Amino acid sequence: MTFQPESGLDQTEVTERVDGAIDENEVVLFMKGNELMPQCGYSDRALGLISQYRDDFATVDVLESIDEYRTALEAHSGWTTTPQTYVDGEFIGGSDVLAELDERGDLEAALAGE
Repeated sequence: MTFQPESGLDQTEVTERVDGAIDENEVVLFMKGNELMPQCGYSDRALGLISQYRDDFATVDVLESIDEYRTALEAHSGWTTTPQTYVDGEFIGGSDVLAELDERGDLEAALAGE
């Protein structure tokens, strides 16, 4: 018996999910895993940084269809890597950018859309 991974979502559905998440949420983090179980260190770091300043933000687990999410996110940010954070529809960056903003004391304002 051979293990067959579940088939992911098609590109159109993923693109619609990405567009909707960015449009409908003030702050959204596209990450590997979820809030309870981040699946990579960068996603965990981004989640922790955002959580310092915001209780209300959305997360999207990209692992279900990683290649399709990369394609859809690249259309918004020019980046294929995750995590990616968006505030008021604008791409902010990944965990390294969030960490830099935090070190400068600018992350809270960035997450507030200021």
